[in-house]
Amino acid sequence: MQLHSFTVDHDHGRIGDPAHKPYGNGVLLWFELDLDRFEDAAARAAQMHVSVVLPRHRNPPDGDGGPDHWEIWLRDPDGYTVVLASPDGSASIAA
Repeated sequence: MQLHSFTVDHDHGRIGDPAHKPYGNGVLLWFELDLDRFEDAAARAAQMHVSVVLPRHRNPPDGDGGPDHWEIWLRDPDGYTVVLASPDGSASIAA
């Protein structure tokens, strides 16, 4: 689990809104999947019309360093942000 301050923007924008506090506001649930399972899960999410917070992207977006993996951020029915991520270093293996 990753907790962020509502007032910090980071490189992905603010995670939550301090004026709106339902369950899941500001909480990110991260799940790491093997690269092939990550791709399958991202495809299933699209088929199911899951609410997408951030589409499939590389982290970090540019340059070297960082986890160098793929992520997709989804919203579950209870308002939680669920992040699916491939293993660190996998973005350089498969673009």
